[in-house]
Amino acid sequence: MDRFIITGGTPLKGTVRIAGAKNATLPIMAASLLCPGSCQIHEVPDLRDVRVMCEILKLMGAQVERGKGYCQIDAWNVASCEVPENLMREMRSSIFIMGALLGRLGRVKVSYPGGCAIGPRPIDLHLKGLAALGAKITEKHGYVLAEAKELRGSDVHLDFPSVGATENIMMAAVRARGITFIRNAAKEPEVVDLQNFLNKMGAKIRGAGTDTIKIEGVTDLYPTNHSVIPDRIEAGTFMVAAAMTQGDVYLENVIAEHTEPVAAKLREAGAEVETSGEGIHVTGRRLKAVDVKTLPYPGYPTDMQPQTMAMLSIAEGTSVVIENIFINRFKHVDELRRMGAQIKIEGRAAVIRGVERLSGACVEASDLRAGVALVLAGLVADGQTLVEHVHHIDRGYEDLEKKLKKLGAQIERIQEVR
Repeated sequence: MDRFIITGGTPLKGTVRIAGAKNATLPIMAASLLCPGSCQIHEVPDLRDVRVMCEILKLMGAQVERGKGYCQIDAWNVASCEVPENLMREMRSSIFIMGALLGRLGRVKVSYPGGCAIGPRPIDLHLKGLAALGAKITEKHGYVLAEAKELRGSDVHLDFPSVGATENIMMAAVRARGITFIRNAAKEPEVVDLQNFLNKMGAKIRGAGTDTIKIEGVTDLYPTNHSVIPDRIEAGTFMVAAAMTQGDVYLENVIAEHTEPVAAKLREAGAEVETSGEGIHVTGRRLKAVDVKTLPYPGYPTDMQPQTMAMLSIAEGTSVVIENIFINRFKHVDELRRMGAQIKIEGRAAVIRGVERLSGACVEASDLRAGVALVLAGLVADGQTLVEHVHHIDRGYEDLEKKLKKLGAQIERIQEVR
């Protein structure tokens, strides 16, 4: 596997452009299967997960053309309703295929999805929602089969505001007869972006971004063009990197409102964060401890928790981080400890006593966000840090090392000889 070698101690300075949002791109790509025609999606990041989704769409019968920053998907001849197990296991976002294919073909068969090992992420909310629309769900031998001669609008109440379940139900409900209400829906910006894409295709959806979404089923959808929103987690990652290296970084292509939970904590910790137009300017200094609690949007994002913990490892004082979303999202803690961080885990809480400096070490990325947290730690550590298994990081960050090098970081990728 590829590795990063990082020599710490250099403040990040300069300008970085944030890519399109991974977590908006993948469901939008899946939703293109609903339309018998060709859709163009712009601001598509070049990520491992995006490449996997392209392969899945091709196996469904779609023609997929990728270029720099865009993806054209022609789903006119989509006929297959079964996703191969090996591709489903590569990433969790493959589950979005269910709602789209059920809406288009009335049948879909998938295995249980894979992805990062950050704790149980059951798909029961997805299945309950699809069943409420009239789908017959059969689970056996590690596969899930959903079938419906006709989907019917329904009132769906989610036990938890799951982003994936909200989006899957939206895609299926677009082609259902009648009106569907999703209550206790996820409010994330990526849900709003999916609504905007579907409405451009002729769907009738209102309420995304609130806890109640109304979908009026339609019989026809049409090809469209759409630009994906900027990635708020990539933006948050570079904001934290600028703050903890005591750097001076301007982020382009950002929706400031989407990053406000992170910006607020950075300001509380002592960094300067200014917004202007489509950019954010972060100036770092010696940071002080703050407490963080992850919550569904608009709360503090769980996808920023590992990066924030890396930052707090060198903040002055004692911080407490409470993880309310994923129970296994502290796997990076042991690796940060190898670098000299003083962190104690108590159930869902991590107590972090900041140290003056971290020390370079050989560490291993266990998942996407944990991996990038170790990269950030390496940027401020004495000596060299070797981060292994960076294929996890490649799932969610386009050209991470190139962007960091442009900002002055001393980071190199060592490619595995095959």
